[in-house]
Amino acid sequence: MNDAPDGPPRLLVTVPATSANLGPGFDTLGLAVDLRLTVRATLAGDDAFAYAGEGPPPSREGNLVHRGFAAAYAAVGRQPPAVALEVENPVPLARGLGSSSAALVAGVAAADAALGGELGRDGVFRLAAELEGHPDNVGPAVYGGFVVAARGEDGALVARSFPVPADWRLLFGVPSFALPTSAARAALPGSCSLADASLTASRTALWVAAVATGDRSLLRTASLDVIHQPHRAALVPGLDGLLADLRAAGADAAYLSGAGPTVGAITGDESADACREVLAAWVGAEGRVLEPGPATGYAVTRC
Repeated sequence: MNDAPDGPPRLLVTVPATSANLGPGFDTLGLAVDLRLTVRATLAGDDAFAYAGEGPPPSREGNLVHRGFAAAYAAVGRQPPAVALEVENPVPLARGLGSSSAALVAGVAAADAALGGELGRDGVFRLAAELEGHPDNVGPAVYGGFVVAARGEDGALVARSFPVPADWRLLFGVPSFALPTSAARAALPGSCSLADASLTASRTALWVAAVATGDRSLLRTASLDVIHQPHRAALVPGLDGLLADLRAAGADAAYLSGAGPTVGAITGDESADACREVLAAWVGAEGRVLEPGPATGYAVTRC
């Protein structure tokens, strides 16, 4: 990219929060929500890092935005330039809304823009997914909407995005306590039965049908899970009862968002108030209920 006439190159990157797994789609399904991380990246004389937003600020050396930025340059065989990063983060940390994926995508996308688009959006997706270790949050952060991601025979990741139907209401109950992804993954067994694998595959496929046709009623079945939620329930007090209460209140989908502890619900206008009340009672006075709409993928502009 060419230097701006009034100073060093400066980029504005926005990346959406994401909700992954969606019940049975473990490490496969995700959707982008309109709560956006903002990063201003300036190719400057020295590395610098400033942070504002959710949680304690990460260290200058250990922040994921810079990690993604440096990894993108390494991927094309170049040394990364010094970069000053200003991060504004409204995404709750360690709550199951893709905060780490958003940061990694922001760094990779900023570097790709500085490199003149050498990676491209698909390359940003593949690199950020490898850095994150799984594609379910990275996919919607990159492409927006509802995303299905899978590995091909050669090990390469493939992802496709579908628009979320306009009449779907997205609600998230965000409790006050954090749940690190590492702890949530440690609770999972190393294998599952053939019956559970078959059931999970069928429900995951039904998610795609629900989004493609706009049929919310399919989510009542599509969002049920036997692979990871039962094993993580002990880490999220009241999870089983909450999911049942949400369905009784009219939620079409009710699920643990990502690794948790946030719980997501999808419904229509007719049940949104009742579902909101259920989530508010569960998170209590120190938690919060978010109602973001679906979102587009990351965007990069000069500023």
